[in-house]
Amino acid sequence: MKIGITCYPSVGGSGIIATELGILMAERGHEVHFITSNMPFRLNKPVPNITFHQVDINQYAVFQYPPYDISLSTKIANVINEYDLDILHMHYAIPHAICGILARQMSGKDIKIMTTLHGTDITVLGYDHALRNAIKFGIEKSDIVTSVSQSLKEETYDIIQPNKEIIPIYNFVKEQDFPIGRQQDLRASYGIDKDEKVIIHVSNFRKVKRIDTIIDTFARIRQNMKAKLLLIGDGPELLDMRQHVKSLHLTEDVLFLGKQDCMSNFYQVSDLVLLMSEKESFGLTLLEAMNSGVLPIGTRTGGIQEVIKHEVTGFLVDIGDCDAAANYAIEILQDETKYKQMQSVMLEDIHARFHSKKIADQYEYYYEKMLGESTTNV
Repeated sequence: MKIGITCYPSVGGSGIIATELGILMAERGHEVHFITSNMPFRLNKPVPNITFHQVDINQYAVFQYPPYDISLSTKIANVINEYDLDILHMHYAIPHAICGILARQMSGKDIKIMTTLHGTDITVLGYDHALRNAIKFGIEKSDIVTSVSQSLKEETYDIIQPNKEIIPIYNFVKEQDFPIGRQQDLRASYGIDKDEKVIIHVSNFRKVKRIDTIIDTFARIRQNMKAKLLLIGDGPELLDMRQHVKSLHLTEDVLFLGKQDCMSNFYQVSDLVLLMSEKESFGLTLLEAMNSGVLPIGTRTGGIQEVIKHEVTGFLVDIGDCDAAANYAIEILQDETKYKQMQSVMLEDIHARFHSKKIADQYEYYYEKMLGESTTNV
């Protein structure tokens, strides 16, 4: 198949999934074309069967803002015609699905469109009445629509109410990029003692991520054991969270490490991963950490509840409940035998439900189904 993929190329769950899926499809012999504003950051080495097409956005005096959507649609249409694409896989309903639909019309080809919903296009933009009809249009005019969790599927029906089947297909990670291991040298370089427990959180530091709850949870953990908190990422909440850490007198134990590329190394020094968000369509950082052998604690919201099986592969708490989160953390970190038992079950579970081959098989099946070529079930 000849597959065109459009996603946001910057760091973020949707861009990671789109890029890794494209790489997997290329490795299976399909011809993959990324059509984006910049090179996807995970596409950091040459891959046979993959071509990158950059969307140039020109500034004209007649436009108040650069016409990204029109430029993207035009570029997609050109690639459709030049390379005779079979399928477009658009990540996000707006603007990408809308651009794909317009590009299909511009090209004059009966190309099939899959749209994957990742969350923000529904859980944030979906509440904007000015955008709701556009999101609905993008969903309903796509040939197949997927969501990264059952929770997001249900929320899409509640908010947007599209007349379209939505198929949940979970996110995945490239397993070899997140191996289990211990990085003793890295621990030492950050001043982490051998007997200290390490808790990690990775995000874009927005209010919805509830970084304050994570810090408050850590403060309770720290009262009971030696520990460090690694906060990785950047965003609008960063300065406030630094001040919050100072107010709790935890500056020696909370490390703000900014954005990092090689996340696997940091997971390999960690014992627990915390994701205490108010909303989360899936929680890809959880899956990355869990593949590295790190037990998770998350909130009972969105897709987090589908990734973590409470008291089986990790722990779930109510939004804002730092006391419960700290109690679970202290209990599991003080019981090495129970930790290893839960870790073993967790690894078996995520490999069974989220393995990259399993997820790639599902996407490939629906690609073929759009083209009328599928002969097997998934």
